[in-house]
Amino acid sequence: MAPMMTPGPTLTVRPLQYRDLDDLKQWQPEDLEAGGDRDAAEAMVSWLDFQRRWYGPLKVMSWLPRPVQQQSQTTFVAERQKSLVGLIQVSPFNQTRSTWRVDQVVVNRRALADTAAPGTSGYMDVGSRLLRHCFEVVWEARTWMIEVDVSYKSALALYRFNGFQPLAQITYWALPPEQIAALAQREPDLPNLLPISNADAQLLYQLDTASMPPLVRQVFDHQIQDFKTGLLSTATATTDRLVNQVETVSAYVFEQQRKAAIGQFKLAISRDGKQPHTAGLTVHPAYTWLYPELMTQMAKVLHPFPAQSLRLTSLDYQPEREECFTQIQAIPESHALLMSRSVWHKVREARHLSLEGLQLSDVFTGLQPAGKPIPGRMTWSAERWPVLGSNKPEGSTDTSGSEGDR
Repeated sequence: MAPMMTPGPTLTVRPLQYRDLDDLKQWQPEDLEAGGDRDAAEAMVSWLDFQRRWYGPLKVMSWLPRPVQQQSQTTFVAERQKSLVGLIQVSPFNQTRSTWRVDQVVVNRRALADTAAPGTSGYMDVGSRLLRHCFEVVWEARTWMIEVDVSYKSALALYRFNGFQPLAQITYWALPPEQIAALAQREPDLPNLLPISNADAQLLYQLDTASMPPLVRQVFDHQIQDFKTGLLSTATATTDRLVNQVETVSAYVFEQQRKAAIGQFKLAISRDGKQPHTAGLTVHPAYTWLYPELMTQMAKVLHPFPAQSLRLTSLDYQPEREECFTQIQAIPESHALLMSRSVWHKVREARHLSLEGLQLSDVFTGLQPAGKPIPGRMTWSAERWPVLGSNKPEGSTDTSGSEGDR
């Protein structure tokens, strides 16, 4: 892929190295531009502290076999005149690593102003260069996806400029503690509610496939192994329970006649009440009556724990879910846009040569005649008639020409 033409000094994109952590530690939150995301600066500072502390073990885990380091995050930095001006973090979205996700793109405005020539566009220029470097280097990815808040106009412009197209609209809801207590007063009608294990991966895969439209299903590209809990996921859940006081509870509803899962939820409970609870909810489109029942079940699970709001997510292709959240008086907090991009057309997008400026002779060079054609005459031999047929057709004329012509 051809690099973008930028004025001023050359911009180099490379993987993150340990020596870069000291330079990144000097970044100040007020100097960072993340397309309008105010929380990205604070998240970057905490991420740097984590990287400095666990860089060695994380590096060793990246060398382990794929099932262990399946969801490992990859970081690239943009460097200009030996100064770091930008950073991008990407990670695989599914187990087969066919779809990758852009976690965040961050640009240091102060460092960029010190190294760039006047008139250089900062966030768009550096962000596009980081994105296109990932499109080239991450050879496993067939599709890229990004989730961005609809109020972050500069981030939306960056991703649209680099070929991302809207896939679905996402709404984040918050259910207040008093509504959780009200839901927990009644008993849910959930026969055959079973805990989730790796043996149920086939059922959960079928439920996930049926609950989303074909385009979203193609981008997500989930397989059965995406619904199995690996060694690293188990270790992460144990760490969250011991250190962060977060406990995970998951269950699904089994339909005995069809031998299929028709609904499931995954609930992350904050045991100390210092952060909101979060939940993921999936229901088969033919069993939308399960939405209020599953919400009641989650409310009963949360009832013994400290009062805290429950954060929920809904996508626009599931209107029954949003209708259920509205009925139980959940509050919409923010709206985001899920965008995706295929990499098969990345080379054509990156070329600076426009097809509009090409002449037809430049496009079809191989079809040009070697010399000027000479006009001639097509003649038919009289000896062909006995071969083509036993009798010459009546009324036919001799096309072989006169004697003088021959």
